[in-house]
Amino acid sequence: MKKLFIALLSLCIGAGFSASAQNWSKIASGAVKAGKALTLSDADMANYCKQSVEWMDANNPVLPDDNPYTQRLKRLTAGITDADGIPLNFKVYDVVDINAFACPDGSVRVFSSLMDLMTDDELLGIIGHEIGHVMKHHCKKAFKQELLTGAMKDALASTGGTVAALTESQLGTLSSSLIGAKYSQKQEKEADNCGYDFLVKHGKNPWGMVMAFEKLMNMENQSGSQSSYWSKMFSSHPDTKSRIEAMTKRCNKDGFKRP
Repeated sequence: MKKLFIALLSLCIGAGFSASAQNWSKIASGAVKAGKALTLSDADMANYCKQSVEWMDANNPVLPDDNPYTQRLKRLTAGITDADGIPLNFKVYDVVDINAFACPDGSVRVFSSLMDLMTDDELLGIIGHEIGHVMKHHCKKAFKQELLTGAMKDALASTGGTVAALTESQLGTLSSSLIGAKYSQKQEKEADNCGYDFLVKHGKNPWGMVMAFEKLMNMENQSGSQSSYWSKMFSSHPDTKSRIEAMTKRCNKDGFKRP
């Protein structure tokens, strides 16, 4: 059976601090660490993102270059090499979950079960949307927020200019946040429009984005259950409909023919 392996870090926060000097010392130490984390450089961010992507690729079933899924993805993304200077790379995870995600460094991961459901145009529509999150730096903001919260901050203090290595549990937590990242309605709409422009720029039909959204909505309406990708992208039915309508209007205005 296809399997997605993601390690999750459980955080237990105790209540009822005593006013001892020892506790205040711990609190102060945590504040210092948080302060250092807030000054996290772009180079440090890139380092942590690299660690997380490498961990995900090592702990998930990545399909090889000669696999039909990978060959299809390569064909669809041929010539799509960067997003505003951010180099892009694409891989397929052979898992049952219906999902896709992008990372701040331009790593785009598509799940085989999502590919089973989508036509080429629809799959490109989803990829365009995910790249929109990269170009608008939504992924980067979400990743940094995860680094600055919970136990993550304990790994962020650099010693002698060297970025601290993340533990397996921390890498699992960060990876889970990248795969399941949820964005605001405003960010999702920004990714829609940015992804639309990106697809047009690369000679792709933006109707694929509309069609993918429609298919996901119809699946949810028929089954009554939500795929992980649906849950991640759409916070409400009215918002979904308005996003579909907005992209439909753009396609018609720009003279694109629906496949």
